[in-house]
Amino acid sequence: MTQGVGTALPKRTIGLDKLGVVIALILAAAWLLLPFADFKPNRILPGEPRSIFSALPPIYAAILAVGLGLSIFASLIRTSAIPRLLLGFIGVVALVLAIGVAGHYLTPEGDNLARIAPGAGFWVLVGAYALLAADSLTRLRLGPWPRLAILALVVVGICALLWSGAWDELSILKEYASRHEAFWREGQIHILLAFGSLIVACIVGIPLGIACYRSKRLRTIVLNVLNAVQTIPSIALFGLLIAPLGALAAAMPGLAAIGVSGIGVAPAMLALFLYSLLPLVANTVVGLLGVPEDANDAAMGMGMTDGQRLVAVELPLAFPVILTGIRIVLVQNIGIATIAALIGGGGFGVFVFQGIGQTAMDLVLLGAVPTVGLAFVSAVILDAFVEMTSPREAAND
Repeated sequence: MTQGVGTALPKRTIGLDKLGVVIALILAAAWLLLPFADFKPNRILPGEPRSIFSALPPIYAAILAVGLGLSIFASLIRTSAIPRLLLGFIGVVALVLAIGVAGHYLTPEGDNLARIAPGAGFWVLVGAYALLAADSLTRLRLGPWPRLAILALVVVGICALLWSGAWDELSILKEYASRHEAFWREGQIHILLAFGSLIVACIVGIPLGIACYRSKRLRTIVLNVLNAVQTIPSIALFGLLIAPLGALAAAMPGLAAIGVSGIGVAPAMLALFLYSLLPLVANTVVGLLGVPEDANDAAMGMGMTDGQRLVAVELPLAFPVILTGIRIVLVQNIGIATIAALIGGGGFGVFVFQGIGQTAMDLVLLGAVPTVGLAFVSAVILDAFVEMTSPREAAND
């Protein structure tokens, strides 16, 4: 058969990726309009913005500029997820290495007071590449184990970067060098507050959630009370606990001897515990209410008692929902624990509020960055565990 004269073969066109257009605009704006690094004569004075071409040696600046130009072009084109994922990771790695080079390049010889900090352009560029990688990971729909493997790779890469000394001339690492003992001490306190309050809340909240599941009247009362607690701002709740705990410690010297007082770790731990109860109790109730009736009917047909059904059938099926509540509580507590520094509770918030008081933003970052990192890692790990324990996941395996 011959092809008709009026029939035309379909033309293959290169499509534009909608999110890629946004990412390309962000990359271009950050590259051309925002400073890549800030040079400060000391830790207090405002920084002098430096572009990529003035913050890096010429050869490094040229390579990075070419890479950014190619990235902008590649982001626009609609491609499969894996090339975009590689582009995102390579972009982040290149920027992280480049800012380390900028720290060494901009620091005057023998000057221990100068501070080199990543500029707004650096953070926006990293965010754009991270958004590109996150979108690709979402499109790939990776299972929990590949996600955990990628997280482990990222953590190992960050540790290798810090160990290599590539970032030693950056201001945040200089702040760490002068406070490394305090950093690890406050880090231990931060983890104690976040994880300790979570453990105590699980011990109390899950059984309380089971009781609320059994009694609708109790459920209404408990959830209303916990909702009221949740509406109190964190700093206000910390303040409200100072007076009663201080009075309790004064009336009972034994409590004061073990560290209970109006300020410090005790009110911070109690406040975080109270904030943790609502997600745990509510998710326990929702998880148990969501157990299929068929499963309960089958268990009763086998002659199981209420207690046996709870342990063998209801709690295992409700566990993914309960674990989701634990994830919410942990991420929430890691963030709120920062406020504990205001009442002497310690944690990474010590550096945040010291930095605010001294107008030293690098010191603020020394407390904020590990807090964000700890919350992110915890969320990814628990998200993977939720997926592993869900019935759908078990069925696919």
